[in-house]
Amino acid sequence: MIELKEKTFKILLNEAYQTVREDTTTRLISVTERIDPVNPLVVFERAKDVGNNRFFWSSVAEDFYLVGVGESLSFQATDDVYDQVEKQWKEIINKAIIYNEYIQPGTGPVAFGGFPFDSQEQLKEVWKDFNGSQFRIPTYLVVRNKDAYYLTINLILHPNDQMDELYEQVEKDTDELLSALLLDQTQALMDRKEEKDPSHWMELVQKATNKIKQGKAAKIVLAREMDIYFQSKPIITLALQQLVETQSSSFVFAYEQEESCFIGATPERLVRVEQEQLFSACLAGTAPRGKTLAEDQRIATNLLDDHKNREEHDYVVQMIKEAVSNACTAVAIPDKPIIYPLESLQHLYTPVTAKLKSNYTILDIVKCLHPTPALGGLPREASMAFIQAFEPIERGWYGAPIGWFDTYQNGEFAVAIRSGLIRNKRATLFAGCGVVKESSPVDEYEETLIKFAPMLDALGVDNE
Repeated sequence: MIELKEKTFKILLNEAYQTVREDTTTRLISVTERIDPVNPLVVFERAKDVGNNRFFWSSVAEDFYLVGVGESLSFQATDDVYDQVEKQWKEIINKAIIYNEYIQPGTGPVAFGGFPFDSQEQLKEVWKDFNGSQFRIPTYLVVRNKDAYYLTINLILHPNDQMDELYEQVEKDTDELLSALLLDQTQALMDRKEEKDPSHWMELVQKATNKIKQGKAAKIVLAREMDIYFQSKPIITLALQQLVETQSSSFVFAYEQEESCFIGATPERLVRVEQEQLFSACLAGTAPRGKTLAEDQRIATNLLDDHKNREEHDYVVQMIKEAVSNACTAVAIPDKPIIYPLESLQHLYTPVTAKLKSNYTILDIVKCLHPTPALGGLPREASMAFIQAFEPIERGWYGAPIGWFDTYQNGEFAVAIRSGLIRNKRATLFAGCGVVKESSPVDEYEETLIKFAPMLDALGVDNE
């Protein structure tokens, strides 16, 4: 069991309980301590035996991991999703009893979850477990921040709780979570792959191109899906392990909700805030990787010089600049993009840095940025109207903000692309592309095939 420097967890639990009994108010108690090194993927796998609804987050390049287990509290909204999430979070934290001497990003009470791509979308099939925005404060949260490891325990205390029983359960759960385990399972075998008629989707691309040529929009982002059926339920931990090992420049995530799990490895940061410093990124314009170094460099040069991709990228740059400038000072954006290489793709990339004003939060920035032109289009209203009218799939959380925030004004959200929703023996994968006036339906279709690759690889499926 964890030992704090001055008081044991049991003592702090009893102190908090006395406060709850005296004012007869249900409260959140949160206790954080450093722990010995653990493998975040092992903790995620162990969590199956401790509590329902896990989550996983990794900024692989920064060696930062969050693993959430169980559900201490959750909150959601279907209307005014950003404002309602902010309001509910503040109500919880204002009454919380928090013991955390470390004040490191991701420690203490942390809310993890996501928003819908379109809050007006009616979700009836694939995404039926993900209506609206959903955020969860886990019962147990393990953080790995480079060479430092932390465990936060979040409990809801009621005036009539039995402290001895609660303490014994926590001790049992944490012993289980932090035990070693060999990840030696074998991934589920594919039964079949189903791709809806590509010709219909390419017709939709042509329809969008015609609208753009008529001057009714500058860019429209279209998405499509692919269904993979397995002989048994895919093992989420193995898929995450594959993504962490192969997508080193991405944010790897998983969010379980009942029988469903949304999982992916997105290269696109929406926003990160740490100690009032804001980081965002413009990521738009795509090309494949080359088979040789020379070919790779040639493709990268062509991407940098390609008018269609540079125009698409600039849409994103200008939109993010405008959105961030309202809530920040000292906004810095380079004049030209650089190449952002991934395992199977490379993108045009422009970083954004700024200082967040004191009266704004990370959720204010997320609200302003989503959807960026990279996932919706431009102008926002015209492109979203086209998507709502003609795109045949449920987007759900695909292409939407997913991430976390804590009580110390730290947090990070990424755009949930290169992703899929796993439910029982079925995985529904998503991919999209930005359509502009110069787009070719065949080229855009082939681009989506490349974008399916990370999730297909993670699930052990050939991308053929």
